[in-house]
Amino acid sequence: MPAKKKPSDKPLTGADLIKEVSRRIRAARSLWDAHRNAACRGERTKALALYETLSDAEKEKIPQELRVWLRYRSEKYFGDGRTPPK
Repeated sequence: MPAKKKPSDKPLTGADLIKEVSRRIRAARSLWDAHRNAACRGERTKALALYETLSDAEKEKIPQELRVWLRYRSEKYFGDGRTPPK
């Protein structure tokens, strides 16, 4: 069994934050492709919260494919106009 990671006391900044946002978006995409919608929703929420903390210059460093997916899924499937999950 692998060792457990210690939670970091310092908030992520710079390149580490960009890397974490990209990782979370990719994780949400893989969960979406596996039809695990509830897990995808949670991962997407975490990714979106971190994404909102980025500056405009840092947002440009996130691959465009990931930014488009996050925006598209956020509006179409998880927006206010959708029926909330049970």
